[in-house]
Amino acid sequence: MSAIEKTILVTGGAGFIGSHLLRHLVRTYPHYKLINLDLLTYAGNLENVRDIEDAPNYSFLRADITDLDAMRSIFAVYPVDTVIHLAAESHVDRSIDDPLIFVKTNLLGTATLLQAAKEAWDGNMDGKLFYHVSTDEVYGSLGEDGLFTETSPYDPRSPYSASKAGSDQLVRAWGHTYGLPVVLSNCSNNYGPNQFPEKLIPLFINNIRHRKALPVYGKGENVRDWLYVEDHARAIDVILHEGQLGETYNIGGHNEWKNIDLVRLMCRLVDEKLGRAEGSAEALITYVTDRAGHDMRYAIDASKIERELGWRPSLQFEEGLSRTIDWYLENETWLDHVTSGAYQEYYDKMYGQ
Repeated sequence: MSAIEKTILVTGGAGFIGSHLLRHLVRTYPHYKLINLDLLTYAGNLENVRDIEDAPNYSFLRADITDLDAMRSIFAVYPVDTVIHLAAESHVDRSIDDPLIFVKTNLLGTATLLQAAKEAWDGNMDGKLFYHVSTDEVYGSLGEDGLFTETSPYDPRSPYSASKAGSDQLVRAWGHTYGLPVVLSNCSNNYGPNQFPEKLIPLFINNIRHRKALPVYGKGENVRDWLYVEDHARAIDVILHEGQLGETYNIGGHNEWKNIDLVRLMCRLVDEKLGRAEGSAEALITYVTDRAGHDMRYAIDASKIERELGWRPSLQFEEGLSRTIDWYLENETWLDHVTSGAYQEYYDKMYGQ
């Protein structure tokens, strides 16, 4: 292998977005050393990175980002010059049920990682970067019109989005106070292979597969912008290499869907792929009590990253959704593994199905 040019610590790399990002970076940059740091909680799954685990420029570390001694040790042992911070508790329903774990992981964990990086890089910030990956949910809820921009005021509505908003501000604070070289991005809803099936798209694909009820919150009128996860990985790559220090970039798919319309499209596509009668999946739709404080609409204005860095989403939604459904239907063993045990208990508690 050629001389190592960068040593990048990716937190949460066994999770959904992190595993796609690692796969992209490991294969695109053989001269970078990629370290996957993950605690392997319920959504972290080493099966997600099995195809790169033997790559010479990849390694895995299991550790807790809230453990300052452990983080200091990593920076002492490895010549980390770049952090891409994805590790987070990320499901709104879980944050309503157990908010303190979100405060611990997303706030304390981010502050701990920032402090470890600051201590390791103090006096020599050249060539260093702390890249924090966040969510559009920090901006709150939109009405029927308008888009979130990088200057939209923060207005988080759930323990999850509040903890992410706080983590964003901690990153900016370490940048302003200590001169830590930072950059941030806020993305819309991701979808694609390897996503833990508590999120809408894999959850409903799996439920249709097993002919289980499809629990739609309220009337299904809530609107989300959807971004294919591999497009998000490409955007992170572009920001990593070309983003301006101290800046924030919004990443979106230009792809707004009402939840109920998305569910109906999934029903049609999965029925077709499984050779089932038209309408059989749609008959499984069950309307359930709306989530507490459910934001009505999110939508991202991604013109800044498009204009300044030349990134654009590559896939039309129906193509990306079709690819995603194919992956889940072809990887039933993966689905069965991650939906067993503790996850099933959680699912039963949240949805009563």
